[in-house]
This record gives sequence, structure tokens and C-alpha cells, in this order.
Amino acid sequence: MTTAIPPEGVRAPHCMVATGHPLAAQAALRVLREGGSAVDAALAADAILGVVEPMATGIGGDMLAMIVEPDGHAVSYNGTGRAPAAFPVEVLAGLPNQRIPERHALSLTTPGAVRGWEDLHRRYGRMEWKQLFAPAIALARDGFAVAPVAAREWAVFDRVLHQDPVCAALYRAGRPPVAGETFSNPELARVLSAIAAEGADAYYLGAPAQAAETASRHAGGALAAADFAAHRGDFCTPVSTEFRGLTILECPPNTHGVAILHALDELGQLDPALLAEDDPAAVLRTVRAMGRAMQYAKQTVADPAGNTVCTVVVDRDGLAVTLMTSIFKRFGSGIAVPGCGFVLQNRGFGFAGPGHINSPAPGKRPYHTVVPGAALRDGRFHAGFGVVGGLMQPQGQLQLLVRLAAWQQPLQAALDAPRWRLESDTALAIEAGTPPAIAKALRDAGYGDPAGLGELGGRSDFGGAQIVMRDADGSLLGASDKRKDGIALGE
Repeated sequence: MTTAIPPEGVRAPHCMVATGHPLAAQAALRVLREGGSAVDAALAADAILGVVEPMATGIGGDMLAMIVEPDGHAVSYNGTGRAPAAFPVEVLAGLPNQRIPERHALSLTTPGAVRGWEDLHRRYGRMEWKQLFAPAIALARDGFAVAPVAAREWAVFDRVLHQDPVCAALYRAGRPPVAGETFSNPELARVLSAIAAEGADAYYLGAPAQAAETASRHAGGALAAADFAAHRGDFCTPVSTEFRGLTILECPPNTHGVAILHALDELGQLDPALLAEDDPAAVLRTVRAMGRAMQYAKQTVADPAGNTVCTVVVDRDGLAVTLMTSIFKRFGSGIAVPGCGFVLQNRGFGFAGPGHINSPAPGKRPYHTVVPGAALRDGRFHAGFGVVGGLMQPQGQLQLLVRLAAWQQPLQAALDAPRWRLESDTALAIEAGTPPAIAKALRDAGYGDPAGLGELGGRSDFGGAQIVMRDADGSLLGASDKRKDGIALGE
């Protein structure tokens, strides 16, 4: 029997985790109980998510994180990978619209997640590195029951699995596992075991990098083992803005976190009466502000030097982390690494065409949709949050922040509330359950039904959020989006 979650979310006095799968949440809470830090717990959870949600994340993808230290000092981490050093720019002229197609060998960028795990652990970890990966290794080796939302997405995106025979064999193209069915990935277990024993170099300087080059070359790509060896992530200062008494923190470009801040700046200038709770006119103002902000990001976001999962953890000492990893589109590029149990991401699809600030170039990071966020109140941690789902990420964050900071809605209720999603400047998906007056106001304003423009029908089009928030009494509230398989746990 399922226990109903109160509208405010799950409450606990000392520590909290919110993440997209119960097994990941349980492992993270065990780490916290054993004296691990919030980062230790997040890494253990993330390694599991790469096993149990292979359509969304894995060691072939990228990682970004937002960390708020106990004194309120905030640090972001950019673990996004770059285009290959030998990226053939001249080939663009022969591609449709001179852009890299969605799932194409040239969409491969260097995975950054594993190096990101190690970088975060070196700075914030307390538990022994190898201990963090034991649960994920066991699940990959021995198998796990596929969760309902994951099974649905696996079936919907089965079409991605057929082009590459290695990928087809790995993820059972044509016969995806149903909810509750056991799936195992012993190849991935072996790679994770090597990472646990030897550190990130086992991945970036070892057999996985060589096998990834083989897969890339076979598919006609340029990603090479040398790109793995050269990869580095960066700790950096978050970008921020003020909104309704909170300091909102986002990762700087090459992510589009600046779009959230741009929209909040516009909404924050309004008289509070113009942003009243569930007022159709207020919702329309929010949609328009988001649309303008996304256009701003599209024109300005790029590497300043050139489907996703989310875990939020706060530990007993007050260290907080929002950690997000992704292989971008579901099942990434659909190109699997032989003998290693994972697919390579297709972040190169995020590049624009020639002549744009975000045009592809050797060693350049593409426009990135992953945006882990946090909020401070009076200079101290108030909340850590993330919304998965590509271009739903900034849109979901904006809607969540308006509900929490402007409308003061209870935490779980704010996550559960119906959402909208801009698919283009004039096409807007409106989730079932939206009040009719709001839906009518949005349609009357000229936003048409996208009619299947989104990759998924149903709830997954509207993202999946995880959040942990410090309440006024000092306790922690956690909430996990009902659109995913996740859970919030604390003690």
C-alpha cells in the first residue's frame, strides 16, 4: 500500500535526498547514515541512476552540479565534454541545414560524468571512493526490476536502439523490458568496478576510451581516445539573480541557466499583483517571459572558452548538492561502446549552424540544457533543485520558482501542479489538469497546440523535478516529481 505524500513533501530534521529512483534514494540515505557527505551520497545515487535509467543517463554522458557549502558559499561544477579535437568542420556544409543531425556520429562529444564524480569527491567526499559504487555495480551485475516510467520510455524510444548493432544487443532492441522485469548489464558492472578500483583514469585512459574511439570511427565520427585523455571539468562561480527574497543560483554558460535568471528578472520587476497565484494573465506573463529568455539564451549561450537525471542531497553538516547527469536525448546517440555497457551522448546536436556564437569547432563545448540550481535565503542554503527534460529544464524551474517563491505553495504540491512547455515561439504544450481558464487564456494569446512536437506524449513531456528545501524551523523538506519513478527520503 502506497503512503500518500503530504502537500508539503517529506520532512526530516537532519538530512534529505530527492532523486529519480527509489534504489538510488535508498543508497544515498545509507551513505549519509554511514557518515558520508552530501556529495558522496549524490555520487552513489547517480551511479545507480546510470544503471537503472539507461535511456536518461550513464557514464557516456555529462555532469553538472551546484554545491552550497554550510556557510552559504556556492560553487558550480561544469563537467560537460567538448567536441572532438579532430572535428571536421568542413563536413557541415553537406549536412541538412548545415547542422549536426540529432543522432549522428558527429554529435558525439567527450563524456564528462566520470571525471566529474572524481573531481567532486576529491573536494567534498568523506567516504572511500570505491565504497560509493558497490550498490550500482551489484545492480548492473545481478539485475534490477525496471521501474514503470523507465519501462515506458524504454519502449517509446526503442526505435533509437536499432541502428547500431552493439546498442541493439545491449538494450534489447525490439523487445524492451516491461515494468517489473529484471534487466542486467554485466559489461557496465565491469567498467564501474574498474572505475571504483582505479579511479576515473580507468575510464579516460583505459579500455573504455579505446572502445569508444572504435565505436565512433565505425559510425563515421571523430571522437577519439585522445579526447577522453584530454577532458577536464571546471569549478566555477555561479551566476545569480534576486527573486522574492531569494538568491537564485545557476550554472554559467555553456548551460542555459541564464535563461531562468533572465525570465526571473523580468517577472521580478512586476507589481506582485500582476503575478498573482493561478491568475491566467499572470501565467501568460510567465510564458512570455520564458519565451523571451529562451530566445536570449539561444542567441547568446555558448562555450565561453569556445534526458537527464537529478539528485539533490543535503547532509547533516549542511552541505548541499544538486547533481545532474545526462546523455542528452533518450539513449543518447544510440551508439554503444562495445564491451562496456553504455551509449555515448549526442550533445553535439546542441551546436548551432556555421557563423553562430554556438557553431561547432574542435574542442568546443556545445549549448547545454542541463541546469542544476539552488537558492539562498539571507546568504544561507534555502533549496537545491533541478528539472529534467531538455528544454523543459529552464521552463520547469521557472514555474517551480514562481509557485514556491511568489505563490508560497507547499513543496510537493508545487511539483505536482500541471505545467506548460514551450515547444517553439508559438507552440505551447499544456499539461492535463491545467485550469480551463488558464488554458483558454494561453490559447487565446496565440499559443497553438504543438500536436506531437514533443518526443513523448503524456506526462514525461513536462519534465521531472527533484527538490530539497530548508524550512523556516531548520528542518528539511524533500519532494520528488510524480512524473518520474523517484522518491524523497530523509532522517
